[in-house]
Amino acid sequence: MKKLILLLLSLSIFGTVWAQEKTAKPKVGVVLSGGGAKGLAHIGVLKVLEEAGVEISYIGGTSMGAIVGGLYASGYSAKQLDSIFTTLDADAMLGDFTPRDSKNFFEKRNDEIYALTLPFDNFRIGFPRAFSKGLYNYNTIARLTNNVRHLRDFNKLPIPFVCIATDIETGKEVVLREGVLPDAILASAAFPSLYTPVEIGERLLIDGGVTNNYPIEEVKAMGADVVIGVDVQDPLKTREQINGATGVLLQINNYQMIQKMEAKRKETDIYIKPDILGFTVISFDEGRTIIDKGEEAARKIMDTLKALGVGHSIERPKVEIKDSLCVDQVRISGLHKFTRSYVLGKLNFKPGSKISYKDLDQGITSLNATQNFTSITYNFQEENGADTFRLALTESPISSFIKFGLHYDGLYKSAVLVNYTHKNLLLRNDVLSVDAILGDNFRYNFDYYIDNGFHISYGLHSYLSTFNKNVRQVSDGGFKLLGVDAVNIDFTDWTNQVYLQTIFAHRFLIGGGLEYKHIKVQSETIDIEPVFDNSDYLSAYGYVKFDSYDDKYFPKEGWFFSGEGKSYLVSSDYTGGFDQFSIIKGELSTVKRIYKGLTIEAQSEMGFALGNESVPTFDFILGGYGYQMTNNFRHFYGYDFFSMSGNSYIKGALTLDWEFYKRYHLNFAGNFANVGTNLLDEGDMFSLPSYTGYAFGVGMETIIGPIEIKHSWSPETTDHYTWVSVGFWF
Repeated sequence: MKKLILLLLSLSIFGTVWAQEKTAKPKVGVVLSGGGAKGLAHIGVLKVLEEAGVEISYIGGTSMGAIVGGLYASGYSAKQLDSIFTTLDADAMLGDFTPRDSKNFFEKRNDEIYALTLPFDNFRIGFPRAFSKGLYNYNTIARLTNNVRHLRDFNKLPIPFVCIATDIETGKEVVLREGVLPDAILASAAFPSLYTPVEIGERLLIDGGVTNNYPIEEVKAMGADVVIGVDVQDPLKTREQINGATGVLLQINNYQMIQKMEAKRKETDIYIKPDILGFTVISFDEGRTIIDKGEEAARKIMDTLKALGVGHSIERPKVEIKDSLCVDQVRISGLHKFTRSYVLGKLNFKPGSKISYKDLDQGITSLNATQNFTSITYNFQEENGADTFRLALTESPISSFIKFGLHYDGLYKSAVLVNYTHKNLLLRNDVLSVDAILGDNFRYNFDYYIDNGFHISYGLHSYLSTFNKNVRQVSDGGFKLLGVDAVNIDFTDWTNQVYLQTIFAHRFLIGGGLEYKHIKVQSETIDIEPVFDNSDYLSAYGYVKFDSYDDKYFPKEGWFFSGEGKSYLVSSDYTGGFDQFSIIKGELSTVKRIYKGLTIEAQSEMGFALGNESVPTFDFILGGYGYQMTNNFRHFYGYDFFSMSGNSYIKGALTLDWEFYKRYHLNFAGNFANVGTNLLDEGDMFSLPSYTGYAFGVGMETIIGPIEIKHSWSPETTDHYTWVSVGFWF
């Protein structure tokens, strides 16, 4: 009897356990393959999995699969990811887009006159290791994973996560289950030649797709009972379908991946292959369509997915994307050539302060704009209950660069610019830059600058500017000393400056210094007094600038202010009429977007002489367009180059610009001015304008700079002028 009772009890217990095991849901693992922009289809699949009620226990991915998978594992819902990825800047995801207002004034100038920059080491021209550091992606991932920024074990994420990278030195697969999450994700997605490798520990890592583009084995090893795989890899392409170097690299990489995928597919319990033929690894601008393709593919097997579900759709709690955090300490590693204050000056935030992620992004892009670091990574570590910002920098081993530029305008004519730049030549943080401008008029620029971040910086600047031009006098106050209506002028300006300056509030520049200038103005077409000036001048000057324009040539938003005062103290006085005088000048402008590609820019500027009789050589001279403005030469529509001059002037301008197609512009502008002698004293500075001009133009943004054609006219003279300007102004 006792034996019978024990047997029945055993059967009852066994039956209960068996029933529980029968109804228990299996642990579901998800594998997301790499595929560049095509990997956005993963988001569509995840949306359907949530709708079907599938609870994901583990997730693994490679490359774009690691990006989507890592964010999903961090707690984001598929709906949130859909919203996030469809609002990202497609161009910035592929290149190191550095907003102009993240650059200092020296770096702005570099980006706005040079068309090509190449490393130059041991008298050899090199090429960059990759097209982009992927900092836009890194900053985005770091901001989005703020909620798990202190975690270093990926098994402790809301969903355990694994991703794959490749050791560039050994060619071996690297499985990443711990560390700094953004580092791991971006290492897995560092496509060769497009993004620079990511250094983690002692290893230099690139795209995991090179060795394992579908990490099903790793997800099964985590404990998955059922594996859902999403494959966005391409089949092998024909010779007609291979486009460029990227296509060749993909084809080579796909050889082994396709061979491995046959076995991996058989191991996959539920295999999903979105129909994304026709899209490429860089089709981020078609992200909406690609996400929809993933959703379509998953819906075809909705019944199968629902069988794995919990019986109702899953609503993941929304992850709050914070826009700021408090940084208690800043720790910087990897500095040898540059100082801590230099880096902090670029970051533009200090320990013990609250910073926004926008400020952080701007600081990191400012560091990148210097081109002094081949790798920039960071993370937040909790120390004593507060956040420590840990910045890891790899200084560039290349300190020398060769840069090139091209330009044509109606004043300086054709010109080729060759630049040599050397960093850390004599001191930490210093920069030597030498421009040789070859063409119809030889010119040069020399700069030696020491950038001390928050502290006072100082430098030397020297330039030679020459041109030959037929000058036609229009205004009464024009080239007074000539006494003729038109003359052929040879102009030479050799200027040398020493200065101190500092940057504050990131966008303000204030400084001052001493200047030695030699000016020679002569004409071979005049027999009497062919040399109008051949003097040396010594002056002291000060300046302040503010520049938040997003682009110099075709801005869409921002403000610009420049003010300068210069006092001429001593002269060799070739003309015999020198007495001490000063010149004050300033410019203020703003631009606003008023509708999509339509912007309006308002500009005003003014200058005048103070003291005794000024030297006519330093008069404000207006006219023409498209040339680099130096001294007191200023653009003015409707009048030819150097048509008007005087020791005082005021000018206003309005420009309406329409970007009717990406990087193609139509614009209309009007400008108005008073120019003459001692306008302030005579009370004529703010009277109705004596000179007006209008211009209609077309422009195109290119790799060598803007290409513009402007046709202008003036109602006073009824003259028409057409100007062509090609390339950055220098």
